[in-house]
Amino acid sequence: MEKCGRLLLLLTLSVLIFASVAAVDDYIRPKPRQTLQFPWKQKSSSQPEQVHISLAGDKHMRVTWVTNDKSSPSFVEYGTSPGKYSYLGQGESTSYSYIFYKSGKIHHTVIGPLEADTVYYYRCGGEGPEFHLKTPPAQFPITFAVAGDLGQTGWTKSTLDHIDQCKYAVHLLPGDLSYADYMQHKWDSFGDLVQPLASVRPWMVTQGNHEKESIPFIVDEFVSYNSRWKMPYEESGSSSNLYYSFEVAGVHAIMLGSYTDYERYSDQYNWLKADLSKVDRERTPWLIVLFHVPWYNSNDAHQHEGDGMMAEMEPLLYASGVDLVFTGHVHAYERTKRVNNGKSDPCGPVHITIGDGGNREGLARNYKDPAPEWSVFREASFGHGELQMVNSTHALWTWHRNDDDEPKRSDEVWLNSLVNSECLKGRHEELRKILMGP
Repeated sequence: MEKCGRLLLLLTLSVLIFASVAAVDDYIRPKPRQTLQFPWKQKSSSQPEQVHISLAGDKHMRVTWVTNDKSSPSFVEYGTSPGKYSYLGQGESTSYSYIFYKSGKIHHTVIGPLEADTVYYYRCGGEGPEFHLKTPPAQFPITFAVAGDLGQTGWTKSTLDHIDQCKYAVHLLPGDLSYADYMQHKWDSFGDLVQPLASVRPWMVTQGNHEKESIPFIVDEFVSYNSRWKMPYEESGSSSNLYYSFEVAGVHAIMLGSYTDYERYSDQYNWLKADLSKVDRERTPWLIVLFHVPWYNSNDAHQHEGDGMMAEMEPLLYASGVDLVFTGHVHAYERTKRVNNGKSDPCGPVHITIGDGGNREGLARNYKDPAPEWSVFREASFGHGELQMVNSTHALWTWHRNDDDEPKRSDEVWLNSLVNSECLKGRHEELRKILMGP
């Protein structure tokens, strides 16, 4: 009888332990999804394809599209009423060759000045369908959608569908767009895949390792990316499309390149110093940075790959009071405390790894155990983030897991800008020495 009682007690304890473990981690991750297939469709050679827009300086927008007709003009007609185009923007075009592949004619046309928070209707090259876009607001509040490492899988489509449900003004993408990986037609299919979203809201992107695509002595690195996704580098005083900055509604955003020179005295390093020295925290109280390879990463994947860039550039970001850093590369999600120099620091930025957009390589499921003291939340699931800048001091960050085909808010935190904190007081001399020094 006593033996039976002990056995019953052991069984009861086992059930309770199992139930408690299940309560902690009861989420069963869905299976991977296949790469999307895009059937060939007959189109006019002058039909605009792969239409996307990006911010191009104060009150201006760049419209980019591709045509197969090399004689198609690079102008955009636009106005505030459907079918009525009161304005005309003239642009430029480019193309590139990649082994046996020849791109279509890639058009880049800047339009503006545009009114803030306004819907514009536009047509590319004088024919084809009418598109519409909405300009970002001129002041708070503003919402950013954030997702990196997109690719072209069923999970990519799920992520894009969820982002489309979000009332966002600008999409931020910290690298790894198409996962074309030398197969240039996949850049074309990616452009078609994202067009429904990217033609309506500006997409601000930076490069990842999958954009390099270099072949020694034959093809320069980033030729496809630079030809197709022109960002406002010239407007922000940069000499390279791989790093630039922009301002929108009280936010100064800096997009850096993990795969171009970042060492001290490099062009990117000197540009970053110059850009940070121009930041006016009264006009743009929020300061955010995006690049591809994370500096703070407790996942087993891609350990220490960002150490070199971190050693050179983290002191600049810290002295300038950067609020948030977004990265990708690791195919999972992780959010840190405010950090600097490898440990928690209330005056450092929050780092968020969000390389979980839906890529074909799958999720990075293994994490360091135990977690570092600076790691707050981590999970290997596909999803996207939403950054709501409520005002000059408060923002709400939420991460939405793709739970099958329903977006689930899985992580959220209210953030305070460093602009009025004790962190920036008395730091002006430190900042001046760093930014003005050699």
